[in-house]
Amino acid sequence: METGSGQDTEVTGGEPVWIGLPPGLLRMRRMLLVVWLGLLAVGLGLLLGLLCGPLWAAFALLPLALAGWGWVVLGRNWRSWRYAERADDLLISRGVLWREETVVPYGRMQLVEVTSGPVERHFGLASVQLHTAAAATDATIPGLDPAEAERLRDRLTELGEARSAGL
Repeated sequence: METGSGQDTEVTGGEPVWIGLPPGLLRMRRMLLVVWLGLLAVGLGLLLGLLCGPLWAAFALLPLALAGWGWVVLGRNWRSWRYAERADDLLISRGVLWREETVVPYGRMQLVEVTSGPVERHFGLASVQLHTAAAATDATIPGLDPAEAERLRDRLTELGEARSAGL
């Protein structure tokens, strides 16, 4: 099977070919981290400097250290996200310490929607939300290129209709 990204989705041995998320999602999340923790560091430094003295303003370095740690964690989390289209279902895998793999059978999908908030749109990203009859198997694939998100939505909707018709 071919995807719009030009990658095979399933090899002959039955092993799925995993597709990672585009780097735009990592850039967006890291930018938000730097902006929010940078603003917190500046505000905390000014507040402590004015109220308690310049020595206390050094505590404003804590949010910056947290930003450095968050930078690494966001990279590991981004690399852990992947998805694969198989003949009968969609696999979504994520997690660094606790791996979580969600299997969504095409015939159980009730709704596939593409969403994109203002920040996602600014970075040229969209998310695919899958809704099934069982709330526990609802799944999301964040940070996709909008064209890939629409292609995936159309393909999953088509496969879902074909599979549910046979039930």
